[in-house]
Parts: sequence; structure tokens; C-alpha cells
Amino acid sequence: MILLWVYFLLIGMQCIECHVCASNGTTRSFSCVGIKVLQMPTDIPQNTTYVEIKMTKLKVIPSEAFSGLTDLYRIVITENFALEEIGHRVFRNLPGLLEITIAKSINLVIIHKDAFWNLPNLKYLTISNTGLKILPDFSKITSRQHGFLFDLQDNTNIELIPPDAFLGLSNDYISELRLTKNGINEVQSHAFNGTKLEKLFLTGNVNLRKIHNDAFQGAQGPVVLDISSTSISILPKNMLKSIKKFSATSTYNLKKLPNLDIFTELIEANLTYPSHCCAFANWKKNQSAKNPMCNIPHIDQDEPGWYNEHCRKVTEVTCYPRPDDFNPCEDIMGHTYLRVSIWSISILAITGNLVVLIVLMTSRYKLTVPRFLMCNLAFADLCMGIYLLIIASVDIHTKSQYYNYGIDWQTGLGCSTAGFLTVFASEFSMYTLTMITLERWHTITYAMQLERKLRLWHACAMMLSGWVLSFLIALLPIVGVSSYMKVSICLPMDIDTPHSQAYIMFILLLNVIAFFAICICYLKIYLTVRNPSFVSASSDTRIAKRMAILIFTNFICMAPISFFAISASLKLPLITVSNSKILLVLFYPINSCCNPFLYAIFTKSFKRDFFILMSQFGCFKKQAHIYRTETSSAHYSNNRNGTWVSTLKTSEATLYSLVPLDPQHNTPGRATVSKGNKGDAPQSPVQ
Repeated sequence: MILLWVYFLLIGMQCIECHVCASNGTTRSFSCVGIKVLQMPTDIPQNTTYVEIKMTKLKVIPSEAFSGLTDLYRIVITENFALEEIGHRVFRNLPGLLEITIAKSINLVIIHKDAFWNLPNLKYLTISNTGLKILPDFSKITSRQHGFLFDLQDNTNIELIPPDAFLGLSNDYISELRLTKNGINEVQSHAFNGTKLEKLFLTGNVNLRKIHNDAFQGAQGPVVLDISSTSISILPKNMLKSIKKFSATSTYNLKKLPNLDIFTELIEANLTYPSHCCAFANWKKNQSAKNPMCNIPHIDQDEPGWYNEHCRKVTEVTCYPRPDDFNPCEDIMGHTYLRVSIWSISILAITGNLVVLIVLMTSRYKLTVPRFLMCNLAFADLCMGIYLLIIASVDIHTKSQYYNYGIDWQTGLGCSTAGFLTVFASEFSMYTLTMITLERWHTITYAMQLERKLRLWHACAMMLSGWVLSFLIALLPIVGVSSYMKVSICLPMDIDTPHSQAYIMFILLLNVIAFFAICICYLKIYLTVRNPSFVSASSDTRIAKRMAILIFTNFICMAPISFFAISASLKLPLITVSNSKILLVLFYPINSCCNPFLYAIFTKSFKRDFFILMSQFGCFKKQAHIYRTETSSAHYSNNRNGTWVSTLKTSEATLYSLVPLDPQHNTPGRATVSKGNKGDAPQSPVQ
């Protein structure tokens, strides 16, 4: 008898080692908790309503583990890290079952296709944080509960939603289908066939790139759709017709919206990019059908929110985030006159500067310092013309639909290239203008001191510095100091950080210094040439007018832009981005248009080079012959008289060169400054 008791005691100790499971008759619950549970118990009381299996060492939940538990309404299987498989018919013929939770079982890779069977009252199904690679078969659940909720989340190995994935899950409406934070990368055709969806959440599937256009074929709904934090780039049209609330925040690949007419029911949108809300800014839709309850008397007063959603004939779409001051709801060129102006100015700048470059670089005359500087200036202004042409072209391409193209444009290579071109062109042009002015001042001031004459290699060294400085200034926004992506016209308007703010202030200060340097040099030149012992009063007046034009074009280009830019960089903007586009078109490129004419095309030396070049192609032969005859006559006169004279006639369109002294002032070793070709450096008289 004693031996028998010892035997039963040992058996009991073994059972304790096998599992720690207990039932509570009061709450009618049954739980198996702890790592000592190695196998599924078979003695669950028949009247149990709640089963919890937690933190066990179970590897398999065997077939029909809960068979016969007709009162069971809730099952929780969680934190079973050893669990690998749930057998067939585990959840079978449980008419009272309301909720199933399978969670935090990362080694669970198999749920048998017949695991879920005949669960007519199931309302909540959760499968989260498992190792499943394919969706279980839900086709035999056939729940009749209204407002079914299915939560499938954090299953990072599930990559595909196949056809008919949720067919048979519920015969009534599925209130929420949460397929969040899984590894889903594709939703295939007819994936939601046979379902009636109210809310569908695909949030957090960062690898989700494709939803087949027929994914919702055979489905009703959804009414609410959330694809936030996914990689979707194209919205399938068939899923948008019934949507009333659409969320796509942090969906950075979704840069283009489909035709707005597809959103027949939409009333609220939460999107990633503010520009997309511009699509809905002035767009209104007609309700596709009016709810019969709208005819109830005083319903608009008793239920104003519901009435506004279902009964108004015309509904405005509420959209977030709203467009900011930097990206208003408009095309790149918001007005027709700006669109026409930017095309005219860009073509003028490109044509003028390209002609100057070709003529100067193909001239048969020696490359002098002024010619070299003019080539650099023409190249800088040509870059500005190309920038304007790029902006004008993109504006035409995106007209009336910039909200669909704005993100690709502003974050792409095109905007960065355009921004680089305009900043480089602006700074290099200003630098070159300063060098040209300094060269003229130096040449006139030290006209008789040949040892101080500016040589070509001096000019090359100066311009190399300008190239490097302008290149670095234009490069900084690309590497993170300010940004070209802030606005549609690709100017560095980002001043959110101290570095960006300092960058803008540095550029403005540099341009202001250059402008004043130009003004001071021209003032000194004017004071020199107006000396009555050297020039006449009439020459004085013409030179003053010419200088006034040069300074005035610089001033009207610099002043308004600098003023508003300084206020904006101090975070006290006095002008909107929309109005700043007027400055961009009408003031910003003035120098680029005027420079080739004021510094080259209107000068006599350029006309000579142009006509001689064109004569080689059979054009303007008469004009070219006249200029060749003039040049030959001038050289003959020089050799005959033994004195130096200008090789060209004085012209109102030219600036400065040395001319022979009047007989009464013909003092040896002395020369005077007068009007002449600005492109030819003054030389000493021939002794």
C-alpha cells in the first residue's frame, strides 16, 4: 500500500513538471502559464469561457485542442516563443467564440489551412508578431457578426496578400481590417474579393509598393483607407470611388494623384505633401446619392455633423497638411504675363550672350584682357538664360497640374541643376562685372605707365578665383547649407538653420559690396574723363549718360532683390513667394539681358568682329568691307604721322580709348582719355 502511494506521488510530481495549468470555477477561465508547460492539456472544463496560454514551451497546439467547448468566447495565445504550429481544426465548431488573439509568437510559422472552421459569432481576430510567411485560410470562418475586426500586424515575414485572401472571413461588414506593420510588398488582384469593408489600414508596410488595380474587384468599400508609411507610388483607381476618408502620411513615393473625379465620395484627406492639397483647394464634388434620412425634419439642426457629411449637395474636401507660404497653390509662373515674360527674357538672354561668345571667340583679332573678361561675363549670363529657360519649360509642362509634378521637380535633379545654374550665374556675373570695372579704372588711371599694364595672365588668375568662389557658393545648398528644394523656382530660400541664414546673408553682403565697388570705380572714371584739360563738355555728358545706364541696370537688378531677401533672411518677410516671382522675372535677369548689349553688342569693335565673321558666310559683305577699309586707313594714318590714334572711329556706343592730342596740347609723352572702344585697352602713343 505504501509503495502504491509513492508511485502516485511520483506521477503527480511529473505532471507538475509537465505543465502548470489551472482552472477557475468562479470566472470559468482556464490558463496555462509558464515555461514548465510543455504540452497542451486535454482536461479543460467543458463550461470554460476564457482560455489563456501564455509564456509556455508549447511547440504545437494540436488538432481540436478546444473541441467541445461550446461556451468558450475568448482565446488568448501569447508570448509562446517556442510555438511553431497550430494544427487543423483547433478553432472548430465554437459557436460562442467571440475573440481569438494569437500574439508574440515569433517562431509560429504554420497555421493549418483548416484551423479556423465554423465560427459564426467571431468578432475579433488578432494575429500579431508571429513568424508566419503566408496568410492563414479564413474562408471557413463565415462570421455573421456585424462590425468584424481583424488585426494582422507586425508579421514581418508576410509579403503577399493573395487573391481571395479574406473571402469567407465575414458574411457581414468588416468594420476594420488592420494589415499594419507587416512585410507586405504587394496586394494582388482580387485580394479583397467577397468582402464588405468599412476601414482598411495598410499603415507601416514600408515595403508595400504595389496594389493591383483590381485588388478591390468584387469588394464593397472601403470607406476609410490608410496607406501611411508605405512605398506606394500609384493609387489603383478602383479602390478610390467609395473612399470618404483617405490617409497617406509619410508616403513619400506617392508623388502624383489620379484624376480627382475618381474621388466621388471623398470628404477628408491627410496626405504627405502640402502641394497635393492644392488639388482639392478649389475642387468640389457632387454627392453620388442622397441618404433618405436627409428628409427628416430639422435633421440639419439636430445632427449637423451627419447632415453635412451625407446631405449637402456639394461637399468641400478637407485636406491636410495645408500649403505653406513657400509653396502656394499655383503654377511655377502664377500669371500669364509672367509666363510670357520669362520666355521672352530667357530667349533674349540666351541669344544675346551666345552671339557675344561666338563672335568674341572666333574673332581674328588678338585676345585682349577686355575681350577675355567679356567672354566670362557672356558665359555667366548665358547660364542665367538657361536657368530661366528651364523654369519656363517646366512651367509649361506642369501648367494647371503643378501639384502632381511639384514634388518630383523640387526634390529631383532638375531643380538642383537649375538652382546651381542661377546662383553660379548670378555670383559669377557680378564678380566679372566688378573685374571689368576695375580693369577699366586701372587702365585709365595708369594709361601712361606701361609697367603697370594689366596682362592676360593677371586676368586669368582673377577669373579663376571667381570661378572657384562662384562654384563653391552654388554648391553649398546641394550639400545641405540652405536648399534649392524649398520653392518651385529653385532659389535657396531655406533659412531654417543658422547656417542657412548666414549663407543667404553672406551672398547678399557680397553682392552689395560688389555693387558699391562698381559705383566707386565708375565715379573715379567719370572724375578722370571730365577733366577740362582732357575732354570737352559734350564728351563729358555722353560719358556720364553711359555710366548712368550701367549703374542703373545694376541698381534695379540688385536693390529690390537685396532688400526683400535681407528682410526674409531675418525672418521678417515683406513679400510672398508669389510676388517674389515678379522679381525673378522682371528684375533678377536684367543684367543678363542688358550686359551683352551694353558691354559688347553696342560697341564698335564688336560690330566690326560680327560683320567680318558673317562675311565669311556670304552675309554683310559691304559692312565688313567698310570696317576693313577703316582699319587699314587708321593704320596707314598712324604710320604716316608717326603718332598713335584709335583704330576705330569714336562712337556714342563705345566707352574709352586714347586719342591723339590737339595740336595746341601736343606735349611729348602725354596722352588724353576720351570716348572710344571700351573693348580695346588704351595704349601709349608711338614715339
